[in-house]
Amino acid sequence: MGYRFSRDDVTHLGSAAGRAALAEVDRLELTSATHLRDIERVRRLFGEQAAALIETVGLRRKAEVKLPAADEWLFTDDALQQATPALVAEHRAARLAGRAVHDVTCSIGAELAELAAVCPAVIGSDLDEVRLAMAAHNLGVAPSPRLGPVDRNILLARADALTPTTRDTVIIADPARRADGRRTYDPAKLQPPLPDLLSAYAGRDIAVKSAPGLDFDRLGWVGEIEIVSLDGAVREACLWSPGLSGPGVTRRATVLDSHGAATTFTDADPDDIPDRAPGDWIIDPDGAIVRAGLVRHYAAKHGLWQLDPQIAYLTGDTVPAGLRGFRIEDRLDLREKTLRRELARRDCGPLEILIRGINVDPDALRKKLKPRGTRPYTLVITRIGRAGTAFLCTAHAPTSPELDH
Repeated sequence: MGYRFSRDDVTHLGSAAGRAALAEVDRLELTSATHLRDIERVRRLFGEQAAALIETVGLRRKAEVKLPAADEWLFTDDALQQATPALVAEHRAARLAGRAVHDVTCSIGAELAELAAVCPAVIGSDLDEVRLAMAAHNLGVAPSPRLGPVDRNILLARADALTPTTRDTVIIADPARRADGRRTYDPAKLQPPLPDLLSAYAGRDIAVKSAPGLDFDRLGWVGEIEIVSLDGAVREACLWSPGLSGPGVTRRATVLDSHGAATTFTDADPDDIPDRAPGDWIIDPDGAIVRAGLVRHYAAKHGLWQLDPQIAYLTGDTVPAGLRGFRIEDRLDLREKTLRRELARRDCGPLEILIRGINVDPDALRKKLKPRGTRPYTLVITRIGRAGTAFLCTAHAPTSPELDH
């Protein structure tokens, strides 16, 4: 759960004395090996403020990858875990550029920071006074006794997400995904419950951040569902109301990387692909494309086709720029004895095993195959029709990243 911050903690940490104390604590290693020694030193120097200082420095270090510009921010542990990575928040903000936006679950302000750069008016609200105080610190806004912290184009206020408090704004929400201390994928168990949230803002333009594994069929969402990945890892889903999505779009996959490349596919794109035998290469699409159900659309854009209509692996005669591919060296029967013999014959050492559509434990299989050679290979195991099959491949690293806004 982490340290439980108070409003007094936030006030002190944001003061000149607090900033100096944080700088002093940040000089310590704060590792498991130095834990006791570091705590003793901080307690000796800063007394009852020690826990808040140590927690803040630790959270800032954790935040470096997700929020690289937030090195002087304040966080709670839960708020940092749920905070949107800066590049993902920047992508969402770009879709809302020029609109007035109200983030009704603003927490410590990660979304507001990106929205404020492109939107004329940004409102953030939350019921948690500590998180609101942290948001005010993080966004550099000054307190106003009547409206809450307000400065530039940002206003912060304490309000219940289920009680509409603004008009003519786009609503953004990020319900908490834990119930009874456990992660939940039930829309009704989110906080606030997703059905209640959507009912409260019926007829409004709204974007709701959610977990990619949420049961969208149970929700019955009629707008767009966007799945977003960053550097190859699926980060989130976002529900966009019909007024915020493109014509005819109900599914979107957005692939981002930390170098600034962004590629988007939607179900309004062409999805006509040939039915052919495997080509020279196998391509494993990004997880956002698979989760969004846009494998055929992705294949059509890149001149690829599927190994099997029910499996997400793609194949083709070339590897599109920016993509990782696996050159097919051989196609083998999915039998342990056959695989072991062929790997030994080819002097296989480092062995990557990729699996779709077949119930095989890759780690257990690797131990059974006992590759002891020197040459690296990738074994792609899948199903074509009803038959399991294995493709012995050599990996091809991506070339220049693709960029397609």
